[in-house]
Amino acid sequence: MDTPLEQKTDEELVRLVQRKNETAFGVVMSRYQPKLLRYGRKFLSDTAPIEDVVQEVFIKAYQNIQSFDTARPFSPWIYRIAHNMFANALRARDRLPFITVDLDMFSAHTAYEIDPAGDEERGQTRALVERGLASLSPLYREVLVLYYIEQLSYQEITEVLHVPIGTVGIRLRRAREALKKYV
Repeated sequence: MDTPLEQKTDEELVRLVQRKNETAFGVVMSRYQPKLLRYGRKFLSDTAPIEDVVQEVFIKAYQNIQSFDTARPFSPWIYRIAHNMFANALRARDRLPFITVDLDMFSAHTAYEIDPAGDEERGQTRALVERGLASLSPLYREVLVLYYIEQLSYQEITEVLHVPIGTVGIRLRRAREALKKYV
């Protein structure tokens, strides 16, 4: 007996989409639309037509689905597309470069994920994130959203942002410090 589409993994669904099963892509969209809308609202701070940008993310994903390697996790791939589309929306809005120089890339990097925060601290930090996101630059807002709200791992965030894992840690630390100023 065949597993219903809703019970298949993202990667199984993408394999079906690669074989021209459009219904499977509808299931992918229904899974990721709320996540990408939430990510977009936090990333863009309600300043752009987020629903339109998310639809463009799905169009881009569908157009490029054949290049996706189903041996890899799907989530970072679609978040990377969303990241690029949201960054483009910010650029179009501001008419300024999104990131001019990323000084975090030049800092010393740790080769492994460090998360000494316990569950209680993580919950407190999440509350800080919710209250202070709008006050942060997109560089720091994005890493907080991906980690605390979308609950991606450091490794997944490196795949979305195309930065070293140490840079993710540095940005999270600096973003937490910046949030403390607003709370």
